[in-house]
Amino acid sequence: MATATHETERKYALDALDPDTPLPDLDGVPGVDGGRTVNGVQNLDAVYYDTADLRLASSRATLRRRTGGEDAGWHLKLPVRGDTREELRLPLDSAGAAGAGTPGGDGAGAVPEEFVRVLAARTRGAALVPVVRLRTRRTTRLLRDADGRALVEIADDAVHAERLDAQGSAAGSTQRSRSTAGSTQRSTEGSTARTRAAWREAEAELTGAGTPAVLDGVERRLRAAGIRRATGPSKLVRALTETGTPPPPLAPGADRDTAGGHLLRYLSAQYLAFLDREAAVRRDRPDAVHKARVALRRTRGALRSHRALLDRARVDALRAELRWLAGELGADRDREVLEERLRGLLADVEAPLLLGPAEARLTTWAVRAGEASRAAALAALDSPRTRALIDEWAALLAAPPLTPAAAKPAPHHFRKAVGKEHRRADKLLARALALPHGTARDEALHEARKKTKRWRYAAESAKPVLGKPARRLTREAKALASLLGDHHDGVVARAELLRFAARAEAAGEPGFTWGLLYGREEGRARAYEGEVARLRGEG
Repeated sequence: MATATHETERKYALDALDPDTPLPDLDGVPGVDGGRTVNGVQNLDAVYYDTADLRLASSRATLRRRTGGEDAGWHLKLPVRGDTREELRLPLDSAGAAGAGTPGGDGAGAVPEEFVRVLAARTRGAALVPVVRLRTRRTTRLLRDADGRALVEIADDAVHAERLDAQGSAAGSTQRSRSTAGSTQRSTEGSTARTRAAWREAEAELTGAGTPAVLDGVERRLRAAGIRRATGPSKLVRALTETGTPPPPLAPGADRDTAGGHLLRYLSAQYLAFLDREAAVRRDRPDAVHKARVALRRTRGALRSHRALLDRARVDALRAELRWLAGELGADRDREVLEERLRGLLADVEAPLLLGPAEARLTTWAVRAGEASRAAALAALDSPRTRALIDEWAALLAAPPLTPAAAKPAPHHFRKAVGKEHRRADKLLARALALPHGTARDEALHEARKKTKRWRYAAESAKPVLGKPARRLTREAKALASLLGDHHDGVVARAELLRFAARAEAAGEPGFTWGLLYGREEGRARAYEGEVARLRGEG
């Protein structure tokens, strides 16, 4: 299994410096004791893999097989936030998937099966092949504080990039597996399948006790010397760009002031968020299923709220498939929420009232339900239907079926769309609260919850356009949706508590504790309903 670490680093272009000009002195950066730096030189050789049409690079992921240095192996980097990425590492001899990389799938050239699975949503079935080779001479300096603790590693990199044949022929698996460098040794004479580029750049990476404030201090010193941030996100993207094959954008550029332009940026962000969360689901990361479903729901909500900007025939079919996948993942998420809620309820029961093996019964149920729901979620993600869904999602972004309305100024459209969703949600909520307590009211509140979430997502999508008013509406919708969500979770919990009570009775166990919890959930439901009414100004 891959080891995982988070790295926070910033890259700087050194093109303006002469090759032999050293980086500026970093003594005096707040928190750094200049007398405790160390230096080292490493020769790194890495082959980067991607699909022939660069789907990884377009979705902010990088995959490489690197030799040299202290961390030789397979490295997969996925975005987290800002300057931080998660790096997954596997040994050089990790078992590969046949056909996922070089022809024949031998161990040295084939991408490890674990990484193939993590990248499934990004590759969508396309083969991973060598695309770029980077040879880097790296000079490092480790900045420490007065106590000797490592803060930031500064790497001064002289990079030589070589574009490989996207068909994989320039990275023959047999030849490379026997190479002492661990990467292609083929001559480029007479070849037009790739070109070369060279540049110099610096990286400042947090390590040990380092903080973003120290990185800020390093950046101020570099800027004072005329050194600016690199414009690209990675060495791979720069290599691809400088050799004439930049990664294609997810969506075409659009006027920032148009309704269509803003919508495409929002949809692209949700697509990337889903890819990130889908990979996390496969690695069984906490809350990953929930966040993947949020990306699906936000996309589906945006396609509904802003359907005037897109061709309905294309959009409605995709919305239906997004709803299906969110539902398939829902069982695992609902099980997570229900287990957490029931454990919280049991934890609050006074010892004299905790009769029978209630905690053991809950644990047994949670293990069995968890195994079943996770298997179902992974089966859905691996299904041809999901692959087709992601294909259509990517195709819609690449060639968006915009209507003439998409060319109009953004503020008017977004204000109208958010207002419409607000009125629809409020109308359903008022109807639900007018019903007497009982099943009909519970169902009506659930429907109002779904519409309130769509209102919230519409307001979120409008924040770059409408600013403060959209942020206020987002907060209002989020507060209501949260209460309605708690109410619905309580409805689901009450139904499950009845089943627990029935199973306990069948096993000859006391059912008192389950009944007690049922009653407490009913009381919480009344409190949620009262708070919802208060937020609407009815209390």
